[in-house]
Amino acid sequence: VQLVESGGGLVQAGGSLRLSCTASGSRFGITAMGWVRQTPGKQRELVATITSGGGSTNIADSVKGRFTISRDNAKNTAYLQMNSLKPEDTAVYFCNVKGVDHATSRLFDVWGQGALVTVSS
Repeated sequence: VQLVESGGGLVQAGGSLRLSCTASGSRFGITAMGWVRQTPGKQRELVATITSGGGSTNIADSVKGRFTISRDNAKNTAYLQMNSLKPEDTAVYFCNVKGVDHATSRLFDVWGQGALVTVSS
């Protein structure tokens, strides 16, 4: 399973960005998708997750009310809508996908290449 992330960039404080993460491959099923962000000198922070079917989401307290996660199952794609961005949201955002490889019946846990989000004050 491979992941492609898109949507990072530079935005002024108060602005919005949307990140996308698309999984591709053959014979796999996704159980959960989400994003983790990393800032130099800080620990990785789990930002948001969404389970299969979009039935359950988890949003970090630091972004609750500003960020929304959703997914399009038909496209194997998750979206992170980021509104009211703050300079402290500046980070590299890594998409993470967990699922099952139906060819091998093995679980997988893969990461995207990362998307840089820079919020200027």
